[in-house]
Amino acid sequence: MNTVIFRTLAPFLTALMLLFSVFVLLRGHNEPGGGFIGGLIAASALAIYGIGRGIQPVRQALWFHPMTIAAFGLLLACVAGLVSMVAAVPFMTGLWIYPSLFGVEVPLSTVMLFDLGVYLVVVGAITSIALALEREDI
Repeated sequence: MNTVIFRTLAPFLTALMLLFSVFVLLRGHNEPGGGFIGGLIAASALAIYGIGRGIQPVRQALWFHPMTIAAFGLLLACVAGLVSMVAAVPFMTGLWIYPSLFGVEVPLSTVMLFDLGVYLVVVGAITSIALALEREDI
């Protein structure tokens, strides 16, 4: 797909989809959504950008290799489970803390950490597969 319209709209569509994927990630542990579907939306956004602009601009947009992103996500998901073991509760039990930032109480949980890990695993793995399929040197 090498039309001028698609090449022009791809960056805007990618930015909109990435923003929506973060929205789906953040609301996911309370309502439908979460790390998996948010990661799929983000990987789809990067695939659209790759179709519109090519593989090299996608690789330049990513600061790290996609499999490094997936590995870091796996580490975050494992840490979310290990935190509960350190707190002497069963593995993968959700724990919350409520720090105050600028006078506003912000609830943080291991559930959100796990969702973020799943998000990064899905983004890294699916983006790696998509970039491998779109290689031009085949």
